[in-house]
Amino acid sequence: MLFRTGAVRKLGSVDNGSSHLDFHALEQQRGITIYSKQAAIECNDAELTLLDTPGHVDFSAEAERTLQVLDYAVLVIDAGDGVRGHTETLWRLLERHGVPTFIFANKMDLSERSRAQVMEELSARFSSMCVDFSDFPHEATGTDFPPELAEACAAADEQAIEEFFEQGTISLRTMQRLVVKRSVFPVFFGSALKQEGVDELLDALSHLIEENTFPAEFGARVFKVSHDPSGTRLTWMKVTGGALEVKHTIAAATDTGVETEKVDQIRRYAGEKYEVVPTCHAGQICAVTGLARTQTGMVLGNAASAAQDDTSASSIKPVLVPTFACGVILNGCDVQAVHAALRQLTDEDPLLNVRWNERLQELQVQIMGTIQLEVLQATLHERFGLDVDFGPGGVLYRETIEGPVTGIGHFEPLRHYAEVHLLIEPLPTGSGVQFGTRCHVDELDLNWQRLILTNAMEREHVGVLTGSPVTDVRITLIGGRAHNKHTEGGDFRQATYRAIRQGLMQAKSVLLEPWEAFTLRVPAEQVGRAFSDLQRMGARYDAPQTENDFASIRGVVPAKEINDYTLQLNSYTHGMGSLTLEFLGYERCHDEQAVIEQAAYDPESDLPNTPDSVFCSHGAGYTVKWDEVASMAHVKPDPATFTAWREATPEFFGKH
Repeated sequence: MLFRTGAVRKLGSVDNGSSHLDFHALEQQRGITIYSKQAAIECNDAELTLLDTPGHVDFSAEAERTLQVLDYAVLVIDAGDGVRGHTETLWRLLERHGVPTFIFANKMDLSERSRAQVMEELSARFSSMCVDFSDFPHEATGTDFPPELAEACAAADEQAIEEFFEQGTISLRTMQRLVVKRSVFPVFFGSALKQEGVDELLDALSHLIEENTFPAEFGARVFKVSHDPSGTRLTWMKVTGGALEVKHTIAAATDTGVETEKVDQIRRYAGEKYEVVPTCHAGQICAVTGLARTQTGMVLGNAASAAQDDTSASSIKPVLVPTFACGVILNGCDVQAVHAALRQLTDEDPLLNVRWNERLQELQVQIMGTIQLEVLQATLHERFGLDVDFGPGGVLYRETIEGPVTGIGHFEPLRHYAEVHLLIEPLPTGSGVQFGTRCHVDELDLNWQRLILTNAMEREHVGVLTGSPVTDVRITLIGGRAHNKHTEGGDFRQATYRAIRQGLMQAKSVLLEPWEAFTLRVPAEQVGRAFSDLQRMGARYDAPQTENDFASIRGVVPAKEINDYTLQLNSYTHGMGSLTLEFLGYERCHDEQAVIEQAAYDPESDLPNTPDSVFCSHGAGYTVKWDEVASMAHVKPDPATFTAWREATPEFFGKH
């Protein structure tokens, strides 16, 4: 497309590393797209911005982030291989974000399948309104469409059908409307290597797209953060309203409130090169320097501009998320340097989520697959000069509780004093960890309450079953006490940590694991083998749907069980089967007891997360075990809270 429109003078090739948009050394070595790139083309007086995204499943999160700013998409499939599992996942993501989609069936010169066979599969796997646009006229003026094409598109809605019956065709405006509404999906055939079918696609794009209208007030959406070779931080955004100018001050909503920053430089990229421009107008993509607090998914600028798009990234949770974590083997590298490098890479890819595991005394990162891990290792070497290895990956477990419980933390070594009472309650799946207060200011000053909540939010709290992070709970401050002379800020930090931990020790904890929603498509004669495998994995599934000698099975399955199943599937179906996965969320672990026994985690031996408290007697502090803290607490809970606590933990009150 770049070559045919004159944007580049020479055709590039992925095979020999000369692709215009795959210019990173890692991309050239591996022959795949790893990072999304930008380029601009002009076709039939239409100015288009191309965003090239990765196709490999390990880097699909990068592609998903880019979908947030697309007006249209061109989904490329291999005509010979057909629709694979990950392609189907991308299709559902485009549907979820409401992106009008064109389809290009590539490598027709190498495929043994006819156009009719490809169209049959697209209709079955994607939509019955995938329409062959091979005969789309080169100069579409309004109603000069072949009757077969007009009739196929008119079937999309009643208004188009009426127009077709009255006029014998449909207008270009109607066809544009059907594409924008995702009622019709134009399909093109060709060979990119031989430049076949590309001009037809470009002609259709230039005629079928609609120019957007934007509000006058500035707004923008961040879809990517990166660093250029000199280390300058770049915030990639699409301007969704007004215009962005150099030295413009913009506002961004963060966890700590609204932050303002000033734009230093605006860059418009074309592959590896860029030009510095004074202004970026609504609808355009740019990379901005000078913004240090921006994050992927942020909506910037005036709230009215942000609200004009109800599918903003801030309201949509990612579908493609990592469910495995690997430990970093330092190989003699300084842990602080490795951590700083990984933090910068996490700034670019938030799903890496680098964290320090106190119990294992190691850095950990979350990953999508082995190829991503290899790229991460090479990136640390090339950009930061750090040669590290990674340990074997493990499932990212979570823990929650079944009922409400009160946790008490007391910290009173000599000349220190703080006591905290927290109510910990379970929340619906996917809620994360929430915080609040129901403590009266007469009992504890507001500044101490704010400090306690800040302390509670500043780190990830781990459960008592396997030491995995706690989720789906609400932590509410319900009481506490400070000393006018001896209380310091750090005292409440200690008391808060101990209160959370002491509450978790009393609660009935539940181990959670990541589950995937799956669609398994196999030849009908292989259904028995598929059922046997799914039962072994602990999957839950519906009755199969059979069509054209293939059976489709839909259900949910633990992520760790189906992680490497694609290799088995390709083996016993001889490459004819497909598996589509979508992260569903965290549910109860299907083999909870086995995982707990294997972890062999002792919560009372985890000293950085101790549930015990410290009291003072005769001028010296001494440790009180967690199950004796309630009887020695200085603040007594109100009757309603005490009753709820007693009903939630009858075993505890039976002993104490």
